[in-house]
Amino acid sequence: MKRRVVITGTGLVTPLGSKVEEVWSRCLAGESGIGPLTLFDPAEYKVKFAGQVRDWTTDGYIDAREAKRVDRFTQFALVAGIDAVAESGIDFAKEDPFRCGAIIGSGIGGLNEIEEQERRLILKGPERVSAFTIPKLMLNAASGHLSIRFALRGPNYAVATACASATNAMGDAFKAIQYDDADIMVTGGAEAAVTPIGLSGFANMKALSARNDDPQRASRPFDADRDGFVLSEGAGILVFEELEHAKARGANILAEVLGYGSSADAGHITQPDGEGAGAGRAMSGALRDAKLNPDDIDYINAHGTSTPLGDKAETIAVKRVFEDHAYKVNVSSTKSQLGHLLGASGGVELILSVLALREQTCPPTINLDTPDPACDLNYTPNTPQQRSIQRVMSNSFGFGGHNASIVAGKL
Repeated sequence: MKRRVVITGTGLVTPLGSKVEEVWSRCLAGESGIGPLTLFDPAEYKVKFAGQVRDWTTDGYIDAREAKRVDRFTQFALVAGIDAVAESGIDFAKEDPFRCGAIIGSGIGGLNEIEEQERRLILKGPERVSAFTIPKLMLNAASGHLSIRFALRGPNYAVATACASATNAMGDAFKAIQYDDADIMVTGGAEAAVTPIGLSGFANMKALSARNDDPQRASRPFDADRDGFVLSEGAGILVFEELEHAKARGANILAEVLGYGSSADAGHITQPDGEGAGAGRAMSGALRDAKLNPDDIDYINAHGTSTPLGDKAETIAVKRVFEDHAYKVNVSSTKSQLGHLLGASGGVELILSVLALREQTCPPTINLDTPDPACDLNYTPNTPQQRSIQRVMSNSFGFGGHNASIVAGKL
């Protein structure tokens, strides 16, 4: 029999703040974390704004020497992970380290380090490239450093499936506990791709909003005037734990992870399946895994990136899977406030979905002023909506045709 899995800890680093309760309160207030770009001079760039983690510091979490030896995305993962473990109340010194692990997703990894060392190579020559280059840029640095920090000797690896990375990572962590390969998993995603190459690459493929005159209104999922997503950075890390293990130590259980599904579009490398077939398959798979019917879901945190094709395809997929219930379930895209954290987005959004369960409140989709006729569901426009919430679904879809959905509920 599959073992039951619960969530006992959460940690966030986002453009709306780096504490879970702060981010949640600002989401409910309809605030936007999008603003002018200051990480580098954007004067020559098509897009001059982003969802930037501002006033970033690792003080109190990582000593200065260690912080210099890890890329920004790993710093985000460590800080969010330390907060998640603290909330869980776990003392890993009392646990079997071989029953504890870390699986962290990232779509791009250490892009800051790649760009910095490329500059050194060109300007100063090969001898000046840092010896820490490879350990800093590698995608598995976040999971590796979390395992070192907490002496986790169980399953440990990275997942890279573009914007589905964190949800695929959490799905793997869920399965590791379900099938008795671990008792505790630190999981989620981290990303720090707000860099010159990251911004230019996405802008030049016309994926980003170019609303430079009004950044806070640039991310507008499901709105008829949407023109692309807003590039953001941060991390969302959770502690997954086997139910009886959590009960035995008196843990505060935040929610139960009920099901997970994944699929591939097997079509275009960047464009979603226009009919949402792959996305629908992931949602159906998560429901089947959870042994739930579509009308058991009360809230969906949509992938909802604010791209013309993506939002429409997700809407079609929700209708296909949920049928009549599609018009009764609340849907929202918190990317309207946070921007798109790429490989970290799934971790952040599952945390926000768990908070929706706790508060019985659906966070809003802000900037939804002129609904697209093709997007006609209840997207919780502009203000939160209270309702009975017993089970939630979080969707993540990525370049490469990757689709992942995860379902959680009240215990």
